[in-house]
Amino acid sequence: MYAFLVAGYPWIKALHVIAMVAWMAGLFYLPRLFVYHVENGESGTRLDGTFQMMEQKLLRVIMNPAMIATWAFGLLLIGTPGVVDFATDLWIYPKLAAVLALTWFHMWLAARRRDFAANRNRVSGRSYRLMNEVPTLALVVIVVMVIVRPF
Repeated sequence: MYAFLVAGYPWIKALHVIAMVAWMAGLFYLPRLFVYHVENGESGTRLDGTFQMMEQKLLRVIMNPAMIATWAFGLLLIGTPGVVDFATDLWIYPKLAAVLALTWFHMWLAARRRDFAANRNRVSGRSYRLMNEVPTLALVVIVVMVIVRPF
């Protein structure tokens, strides 16, 4: 198994990055859709239905598979000998914390989509705009930890 991981390392890393980019795109776009939905998609209208369809497809067709692939390839990378030493590579801990934050944010967005579908959204457009900064902050932490490895 370890020989497979070592031999496949460049492909696993590439697939991890591709999945992460797709996931991040959804994490940036879905809150923006929610802003437009709150501000323009009065419940029960045709536009409300359009927003709900877009939000559902973005989450189920792009974001969920991309999150699962990001996690799967990331765990394979962690399991590859020589990639991470949990005793000395302290950068991995803030990176993992940021990935957990993104996963929480993903689940929070999924819950808000269900609220829209049930006509019980109580979050304002301003709040969605503020929450839209969460993936940016997590991305900064992740990139700095992986590329710069400050500790």
